[in-house]
Amino acid sequence: MVSRVYVEKKPGFDGEARALAAELRDIVGIAGLTGVRMVNRYDVEGASDELFAACVPTVFSEPQSDTATFELPEANGAAVFAVEFLPGQFDQRADSASECIQLISQGERPDVRSAVVYYLEGDLSADDVEAVKAYVINPVEAREASLDTRDTLAMEFERPADVEVIEGFTAMDDAALEAFIAERGLAMDLADIQFCRAYFADEGRNPTITEIKMIDTYWSDHCRHTTFGTVLNDVAIADANVQAAFDKYLAMRHELGRDEKPVCLMDMGTIGAKWLKKEGILTGLDESEEINACTVKVKVDVDGEEQDWLYLFKNETHNHPTEIEPFGGAATCVGGAIRDPLSGRSYVYQAMRVTGAADPTVPVSETIPGKLPQRKLVTTAAAGYSSYGNQIGLATGRVDELYHPGYAAKRMEIGAVVGATPADHVRRETPAPGDVVVLLGGRTGRDGIGGATGSSKAHSVESLESCGAEVQKGNAPVERKIQRLFRRGDACRMIKRCNDFGAGGVSVAIGELADGLQINLDAVPKKYDGLDGTDLAISESQERMAVALAPEDVDAFIALAHEENLEATPVAVVTEEPRVRMNWRGNTIVDVSRDFLASNGAPKHAAVSVPQQGAWAPSWEGATFADRMETLVGDINVASNKGLVERFDSTIGAATVLMPFGG
Repeated sequence: MVSRVYVEKKPGFDGEARALAAELRDIVGIAGLTGVRMVNRYDVEGASDELFAACVPTVFSEPQSDTATFELPEANGAAVFAVEFLPGQFDQRADSASECIQLISQGERPDVRSAVVYYLEGDLSADDVEAVKAYVINPVEAREASLDTRDTLAMEFERPADVEVIEGFTAMDDAALEAFIAERGLAMDLADIQFCRAYFADEGRNPTITEIKMIDTYWSDHCRHTTFGTVLNDVAIADANVQAAFDKYLAMRHELGRDEKPVCLMDMGTIGAKWLKKEGILTGLDESEEINACTVKVKVDVDGEEQDWLYLFKNETHNHPTEIEPFGGAATCVGGAIRDPLSGRSYVYQAMRVTGAADPTVPVSETIPGKLPQRKLVTTAAAGYSSYGNQIGLATGRVDELYHPGYAAKRMEIGAVVGATPADHVRRETPAPGDVVVLLGGRTGRDGIGGATGSSKAHSVESLESCGAEVQKGNAPVERKIQRLFRRGDACRMIKRCNDFGAGGVSVAIGELADGLQINLDAVPKKYDGLDGTDLAISESQERMAVALAPEDVDAFIALAHEENLEATPVAVVTEEPRVRMNWRGNTIVDVSRDFLASNGAPKHAAVSVPQQGAWAPSWEGATFADRMETLVGDINVASNKGLVERFDSTIGAATVLMPFGG
């Protein structure tokens, strides 16, 4: 039986509804709108009537500020519609409610679904209502929901078909390969897929679609920085200052004996550190085979005792996912930034956020086709980032947003974090054959499938509706549990190597831990049924870690994880042969050599032309000084960011380094 309750904020507490009404009038242009009501709807299955009744004033509502009813509130002439998450998208509100009910009952965990019911009051046309729906429903993550009651919350899943073998792949000509890229939505180019064709021809077989998707993820710009690794064969520079900097780079390359190495943006970006290391200046850098955050060795005074610690820092860009789904994209921006130093076994204690947007004050009618309105982007992304940071307990001191017309094409979303850990907590060893890989943390769903390749592709006006599965959904409380576990020295010292499940999911997170791996996809814990082998291999569902352990440490590590209420499951074994193999339903669906994966695809080449750089100086229009001052203070890049900054907790965790407003 499904029990349902409707929860609405009482007048005076309904700030979200009143803010939405103002946005709809001022930004969307719904002049006839007089008011908005927002009612949270919860459906629960698996809880007795007594338990459900006990949870209404404790889990679903706060009696001081909420009104809870068991019938849909009367419309009284208002237009009414409901919005729910798409099937397969993570709903943190429902997940948290389900966990709270279980804590109260100490029994089985019930199923919970949530939705928001909107009441639009005023003299509105059908077009007005549709305009409101278009503003509040992002098709990437949500859909309009039925107002009818439900008999069950169970989701019906068909048994997934066996993983497809791409018959005739090795015999495809170039035209067929290009058509295959377009049909399958791959990020690789023709040269890459020609390279794949040659590899599988040498193997004497056709690939599975899982292998193609995994290779596409491995070689994506997101995972392997293909753009930065592109060889620059011809560099023409018109600007003298830029030429001088380039000449200095070439001189440093020569001094370091790197003349035979390709000239590329990655080499330019790292040459300074290489030179400092050669000169004996960069002495504190902690180098290892782990692909985690940048790590520096430091001495720390701990209660009068000088100790060896590791200091880690990382920045993460989530421009693409935040552009198409701002809340989840920005939330997993800070979540992803946290996960890199966290996988280095550090405690992350400070963050900053720098973003770029077009003018959020322009009317919705001026939005580029296929894009979300800038107002929707800036407000929802701020809510997503701050929600995740505040839940996990991360102090965010520096928050700044830049406004420029160029960001109308794609938003900039950057999160940066720092963390630290005692050096003796970190054990770094190369996993040996027989070692076990344990998947720690959240379960796997369809959210985030194709995220790495999606952010590496060009997008069209259809991207907003077609890229839904690519957007990851954050779950801050689970990552908080991983933080708690990784603060324990006894747990960390068992870990030989660790990798977070960012881009690429199982295929990359586990695939990067060792040269040879046997991965059992049937063992990967799932959020729900219906996932096939490809889904399990490349899903980027968040808040998961892959840890390599000696066989004798597996049971003890899992026991410590359970103490923090974390799932931990052995899913892979390190093998001697340098190949990545994945099994699903008794079949080998991936069997690829490490050398081929590590090739990063076909080499890329480009020519570069740098024009003369003009001098820039800020200017504000006006005939008089007073006019120019008025223009200056009216510039949105000069206006106070206080309203934005105060959405972020700068003091949580009692470890703040940077305080806002100059502290």
